[in-house]
Amino acid sequence: MTATDAQRNASEAGLTSALQPQAVLDAAAILKGAANRTPVLTSRELDRAVGAQVFCKAEHLQRVGAFKFRGAYHALSRLSSEERARGVLTWSSGNHAAAVALAGRLLGVRTTVVMPDSALPIKRAAVLGYGAELVCCPAAERENVGRRIAAQRDLAVIPPYDHDHVIAGQGTAALELMQEIEPLDLLLAPVGGGGLLAGTALAAGLKDTRSRPRVIGVEPAIADDAARSLRDGRIVTLDHVPDTIADGLRTRFVGERNFAVMRERVHDIVTVSEEEIVLALRWLWVRMKQVVEPSGAVALAGVMAGKVDVAGKRVGVVLSGGNADPAAVARLIG
Repeated sequence: MTATDAQRNASEAGLTSALQPQAVLDAAAILKGAANRTPVLTSRELDRAVGAQVFCKAEHLQRVGAFKFRGAYHALSRLSSEERARGVLTWSSGNHAAAVALAGRLLGVRTTVVMPDSALPIKRAAVLGYGAELVCCPAAERENVGRRIAAQRDLAVIPPYDHDHVIAGQGTAALELMQEIEPLDLLLAPVGGGGLLAGTALAAGLKDTRSRPRVIGVEPAIADDAARSLRDGRIVTLDHVPDTIADGLRTRFVGERNFAVMRERVHDIVTVSEEEIVLALRWLWVRMKQVVEPSGAVALAGVMAGKVDVAGKRVGVVLSGGNADPAAVARLIG
């Protein structure tokens, strides 16, 4: 799909029945017993530093080390028996790739994963360890290569974020957070392609919780396509793959379905610098003893850098993943 096609389709897209808050509850029922119910972490020192109560949803402790398992397992579980027999393909820089590979192994579905040449070795190793076939290509070509292989082999495609069942599955992380910690005033999630943010926004719209928090997305300033898209009311496409340390957020544009949800349910998207991501990452590793990857620290960076007014509020933050290269993180935070 070209960027122009994505923009046109997004402008025409409305929210389907699969992209309503109820879809998150339906996904939670399917994921029960399959996905980890990850803990909520707090830090008195963090609260004092930002002047708020901060509740961190520890999705770096999820299966495959990221929230991505939720959407991948939910999407694969919804496939027909005929689709499962044909096999599944996806493309991803790492966490979704590993999530699809593990979900496929658990559900008995053959999986093929297209990853960029620049993907972290730890993430490539996870995909192979879960038994998927791995295809590597330049980062900018991964979707085109993936769709071509899927067409040649007649494989079902589970994209990393622009998919109804993926979005609903990702929203279960925020649902669990709101069920455990109520009420919340703000709910922050990182945004790359938009699956987690859209799912979070759907979960925040559920009427059977006490919380009706404002939903804020956070992304790297050098990968600010989502912030610009929300501001302009259309999908804005970057002309290059952004070279942010948050490798899981190196997307050039948000998905159509994701943007449709974001326009209706996300209150704002703020950006953080690479230095601000590193400061949040250092706090998580050194002060809270949590192995979180740079992408997973982005939402907390928005709080710590003062990009959102959190004073006196109860704030939920999704720590989205923990598949970090320890040596690389040591260089960043050292």
